[in-house]
Amino acid sequence: MLLIKGLIGATLQIAFFGALLLIPAGTWQWTEANQFLYCFGFLTLVSTVFLAIKAPRSLEARMELPMNESQPLSDRIATTFLLVFLVGWFVFIPIDIFHLKLLAPPQYSISILGGTASLLGYGIMLTALYQNEFATPVVRDQSDRGHELRDTGLYGLVRHPFYTGFILFCLGMALWLQSYASLIAGLLPITGLIGRIYAEETILQKTLPGYREYMSRTHYRIIPFVW
Repeated sequence: MLLIKGLIGATLQIAFFGALLLIPAGTWQWTEANQFLYCFGFLTLVSTVFLAIKAPRSLEARMELPMNESQPLSDRIATTFLLVFLVGWFVFIPIDIFHLKLLAPPQYSISILGGTASLLGYGIMLTALYQNEFATPVVRDQSDRGHELRDTGLYGLVRHPFYTGFILFCLGMALWLQSYASLIAGLLPITGLIGRIYAEETILQKTLPGYREYMSRTHYRIIPFVW
């Protein structure tokens, strides 16, 4: 049952991203976007099956809605801004490429580099989910699930490795789809993400035993040796 729900959710997610990119573009004949959607779709479906088999609690946690009543107000506000920024950014990519054309497109080699970075970012996100079955889309008290601190693997390097992968995934995608303007515009949702990180850490310090000590041991939030 979990696998079926996960595959349905993954399919809807793929369709949603496809709509955000292809409808504003006004065409299905967009090679880079089709390449991205095929790769993203394949990886999403495969990773859903993988998590359902190897880490079902991680998949179950990730399938929670991005907004719910148990979510603290600070995280609800931060999440709302982040979602709005992200949707707007995804829509901006095809608008820039097909209509605005604000900057010259990247060279093919840069586009390939962006695609590689995007796939690497996806791998980091999947690894973070596998290593932490408490990585829900919302920040809340998970004592009912036996919430425990995770401080090994990627979580021993940075406190929010999922966000590390997500940033790399998005910025790499902008280059993959050949839009320097979207790469620059991606700084806006990243700003929203930073706001959510602060809200998340404030809540975790109050609800997750040992998180304050973890912050003192693991100094960097998303980028090792930087921040």
